[in-house]
Amino acid sequence: MGICPIRCQSNVTILENSPEPSAQAHHETMIVSLCNYPSFENTELTMCIGERLTVISDDGDFMMVRSSTTGCESYISTCYTAKVTNGWLFTGISRYKAVELLMQPENLSGAFLIRESETNADGYSLSVLRRNNSSYMDCVKHYRIYNLQNGWFYISPGLTFLSLQHLVDHYSECVDGLCCRLTGPCFIKGFNNAREARPVPTAIRRPTLNWKDISRSMIMRRKRTESDSNSLVSEGLREAITSYLQMTEGSNHSWDT
Repeated sequence: MGICPIRCQSNVTILENSPEPSAQAHHETMIVSLCNYPSFENTELTMCIGERLTVISDDGDFMMVRSSTTGCESYISTCYTAKVTNGWLFTGISRYKAVELLMQPENLSGAFLIRESETNADGYSLSVLRRNNSSYMDCVKHYRIYNLQNGWFYISPGLTFLSLQHLVDHYSECVDGLCCRLTGPCFIKGFNNAREARPVPTAIRRPTLNWKDISRSMIMRRKRTESDSNSLVSEGLREAITSYLQMTEGSNHSWDT
C-alpha cells in the first residue's frame, strides 16, 4: 500500500494510510506484574516483575492472580499490575516502571513500550531501550507522542499517523529521529515465550544417493506404484532425467545397468 504525504492547514506532513477495520479492538488485553512479590528479603517470590498474570478474580482495588512463572496464587493490589494491549500499549504504568521493565535482561536494543503520559492528559509516551557495550546506565529514552484533534498521532511535527499501530510500524522500519529503530515490544514473561515457542521441524536426512545403484528402468518408469513411495528418486527428478535421456539417446551413460 502506498504512502502519500499531504499538507493540511496545520502545516504538518501526514502519512495517508487507509484505515484498517478496527484491528486494535480485537487485540488481546493482558495483566502484567510491575514488581516482585512479596518484596521481603529471604522470602520466596510468588510473582516476578514483567510476567503475565492470570486473573482468577477481580474486586476492583484487589485481585487474585496466578503467576505464569511460579504458578503461585496471590491476592494483590491492582497498583502492582498494568494492563497491556497489543503487547506494547501499557495502561497504568509510570516512567520509572517503564525503565525498570525495559531494563530486564531479556530485552535487547530497540525494545519498546508505549504508556500513558504522566504530564499530558490523553497523551502517550514512547519508551525505547538502547543498549551499548560500555554501560547499561541511562539507556532508556522517552519520546512524547502528541495527539491531534482529529485523533492522529505524531512524535516529530513532520510526520503524523492514523493510529499508534501505524506509528509503531513506521518506526519499526526506520529510525526517523529516534535513538534506534524499534525492534520488538518489551519482553513479557509467559507471553513472548508462548508466541515464540513453536514446534521445531524434525529434519529427516535421506541417505546419500549412489547413482551406481540406480537402474535405467527405475528412472524410465512412467507411473509410481505404492511400492515406490519410499524410493530415493523423486518423481520430479525422475522426470528430469527421463527428459535428458530422451534428448541424448545414443550416448553412453556410465550409470546404465
